[in-house]
Amino acid sequence: MKHEQEKCIKADLHVHTVGSGHGFSTVKENADAAIEKGMELIAITDHGPSVPQGAHNWYFWNLNHVPGIYKGLTILRGCEANIIPDGNPYESRWGIDVADIVARRLDYVTIGFHPTTGFDEGDEDKNTAALIKAMQSPYVDQFNHPGNLIEFPLDVDAVIAAAIEYNVVLELNNSSLNPLGARAGSKMLEIEFAAKAYTAGATLSINSDAHHSTGIGNVEPALSYAKEYGIPIDAFLNTDAKRVIKHIKTKRDRPLLSTCQEKTEPHDEAKTSTPQ
Repeated sequence: MKHEQEKCIKADLHVHTVGSGHGFSTVKENADAAIEKGMELIAITDHGPSVPQGAHNWYFWNLNHVPGIYKGLTILRGCEANIIPDGNPYESRWGIDVADIVARRLDYVTIGFHPTTGFDEGDEDKNTAALIKAMQSPYVDQFNHPGNLIEFPLDVDAVIAAAIEYNVVLELNNSSLNPLGARAGSKMLEIEFAAKAYTAGATLSINSDAHHSTGIGNVEPALSYAKEYGIPIDAFLNTDAKRVIKHIKTKRDRPLLSTCQEKTEPHDEAKTSTPQ
């Protein structure tokens, strides 16, 4: 199974660094680990500022200093923005804590519910409305750990329908299956959510949610559960880098990503050679 995973899952769209405050590896350490494992792409998705020790908006603004291509590995400069109640208009008109002027610069914007950010009441209607509002942002690409329904109950059918309508990827989060993790109680809800989303025709990803470099690209046991529930590997967007990039470029411009790809594309000799 490990061999099959390594062969078929070449991109990890949910990876944390020390920038999250509770991550334990640098961007370089994560990138080197990804290369060693044969990965083609990782997305750096550190936590937004509403969680304790989360990164400031300036941190995300300055991600342009991180190379988009490193030793052949594509690095998507992104975030895991928190869904927050309506408030400071500086943040975002869509109810997330990474400002729109910042989010539109990033390569990959993920969103999620986290404790202490305004949705701890367990109100299904409130949670669902806030999530669907966030999904309508043209900058949001992925909803993380959607099966965390014990802490943050949702109208699952409405969320899946909105994800399809607004072209938002729904994640199957391997970290949610960790028996020592914060979301251990939602283990099977995470799998069941993915199965229902797959049946409905939503776009899925399967990710590590790594907070240390050793976890980069680890999607077991989530991948085994997915197969058990009838979700084929090809149902996941992140089987390879090209597939990820093609998908995200259909939604909006990616200024950072486009710039780094232009720098790495080979020159057209017909255009650059001296006329004879």
